[in-house]
Amino acid sequence: MNLPKLYQILAFSLFLTACDQSVNQDTLTVYTSRQPQLIEPILDKYSEATGIDIVLLSGNAQQLLERIEVEGINSPADLFITVDAGVLWQASQANIFEPISSSILTNNIPKNFRDPEGKWFGLSKRIRAIVVNDKGNQAPPKSYHELAGKQWKNRLCLRTSAKVYNQSLIASMLFRLSEEETHKILSGWSNNLATKVFSSDTLALKAVQSGQCDATIVNSYYLGRLIDQQIGNNLSIIWPDQESFGVHVNISGGGVLKTSNNKAEAVKLLEWLSGKEAQKDYAFINLEYPVLQDQELHPILKSWGNFKEDTMPVHQLGVLQRQAVLAARKADYN
Repeated sequence: MNLPKLYQILAFSLFLTACDQSVNQDTLTVYTSRQPQLIEPILDKYSEATGIDIVLLSGNAQQLLERIEVEGINSPADLFITVDAGVLWQASQANIFEPISSSILTNNIPKNFRDPEGKWFGLSKRIRAIVVNDKGNQAPPKSYHELAGKQWKNRLCLRTSAKVYNQSLIASMLFRLSEEETHKILSGWSNNLATKVFSSDTLALKAVQSGQCDATIVNSYYLGRLIDQQIGNNLSIIWPDQESFGVHVNISGGGVLKTSNNKAEAVKLLEWLSGKEAQKDYAFINLEYPVLQDQELHPILKSWGNFKEDTMPVHQLGVLQRQAVLAARKADYN
């Protein structure tokens, strides 16, 4: 993520201040790759409720992980919060997380959205759905696989496979299907592209909206945000693979750093983020789906109805990530 210059300066200043201060049990420092406007309102509510000040450093996930490694035991960070289970898995492999045993977290967060060793926990669900325009909706695809069919030749738009969201989608295919079947799907997608791959889900959606192509695959909240802005009235969401494994589900999530000097308070923040108030905010502020069961949803999410989710353990998205990158390369999906 490219942060505005002013925000970078402010964030770095907060970082230096945190380094200079002695341990303050009334302060938590959070490193996050989430966009500040999507997480600050939620964290502000926690501060108001508890009196705990939160210092937020936002940036690229890989750069933050490198910073944590360089800082070592002197890192001011108490928590690392990011998007994509693959990134969380990478962080756990770097051995930065403290394993947590919390009945609140295990009760609130389904098992498949948690690290098997309790190192990180999913905080919201990110559903990777198919979106079509009116032309695409005349005979809508029922699966990711169908988009590889000849009927979608020169009608498909995709975000680059270099983005971790698509790497995780491919990893989920490798978990459910053979390498050969996965290759067939990816090759079909590549052959059916109407344009070069896009750098973002939003650009892919706008290409479908304008008729450059008739279908794409995106995280559902990107469509939700367009609809919330009263844009994209000709776009419809499709929940793929409802007759088989279910639609691909990824997460945002976080964990407590081993080097944190305030672990008890850091755990309390994670627990709060898995609770009712924060989970409602994920749905209403971010238009993501809560991990906590039976929560109130934003009207846009409600309008999309119920759907079957793939319940694979999301840590496998990290385990299979390298294989997914190679599969995309082999299929000429750039």
